[in-house]
Amino acid sequence: MSEYTYNPVQLVEPGQNVILNDNIPCRRGYVLHREESGIVILRGITNNCFARYQVTFNGNIALPADATAIVPISVALAIDGEPVQTSRAIYTPAAVDEYGNVTSTAIITVPRGCCFTVAVENASAVVDGVAPEINVQNANMTVSRIA
Repeated sequence: MSEYTYNPVQLVEPGQNVILNDNIPCRRGYVLHREESGIVILRGITNNCFARYQVTFNGNIALPADATAIVPISVALAIDGEPVQTSRAIYTPAAVDEYGNVTSTAIITVPRGCCFTVAVENASAVVDGVAPEINVQNANMTVSRIA
């Protein structure tokens, strides 16, 4: 199991990634991460047809204090830059700067010899022509190889 965290509040623009730091890095070379990056690389190192990983994100999200409207906000796991819609975690705050805890999980199958990038992305929907920025605090992503 690998774990990546980032505890301070970070402002994440729409479609951008949550920044993570190594906490428990993978020592076997299956999972790679560059410090202060939001991207984790899953490698298909296996003698079988594929390697399978369970990726889970947990964190607190809120609208920044200068937000102009109270709208639903969300994060999702993204594979190679594309959000996995079934991993989307949505929270509707009652006020700005009010945090809610969200969790998102996906099982990701990587073919032998391939690599996929995984990130946690601000996947908030466009409301009145604008997608909101979000604050993320206590970001935590775990990656477990399950097959």
